[in-house]
Amino acid sequence: MASRTSFGPSALATPANAVTLARLLATPLLLAVVLARPSSWVTFGVWAVLAGTDGADGYIARRHGTTVSGAFLDPLADKFLVLAAMVALVVKRVFWWVPVALIAAREAVISGYRSVLARRGISVPARPGAKIKTVIQDLAVAVALLPPARDHHWIAEGLLWGAAALTVLTGIQYLTDGRRVPGAV
Repeated sequence: MASRTSFGPSALATPANAVTLARLLATPLLLAVVLARPSSWVTFGVWAVLAGTDGADGYIARRHGTTVSGAFLDPLADKFLVLAAMVALVVKRVFWWVPVALIAAREAVISGYRSVLARRGISVPARPGAKIKTVIQDLAVAVALLPPARDHHWIAEGLLWGAAALTVLTGIQYLTDGRRVPGAV
């Protein structure tokens, strides 16, 4: 029977981190594909694979041990991936810039806030709403890239506005959660 490799919290070179890093490094490819052909099966396929790797690296990390580096890299890769796709869709006039700007601003503020708290040894874990927010952001991009939905932008726009609302709401929750922790403010 094969033994299961386990990694400690300070490990850097882990299978989960390799998947996360691959997703991060593939983001420019996604950006180029979306800008070249925003609504095609190839573009949708690239998005589906890259967005799907988020679940894969989480699964691998849970089986082999989560790491501090993974806890930092995974959400960073998610943010780069989704924001790159959304900005490209704004450039291609598929998405309106306002909800994308709201999402980008929240992600920047909360990433900075969590980083400051982390330096103080304070962790503010992801809430279930934040995970739902990520799924809806991914779904908004997926629908925008899906060829059969090309002439029905209102579906992707509706999902995008839903994601923006959840993004702002969960951002407020993070700030509130962080203030409740002793030593956070």
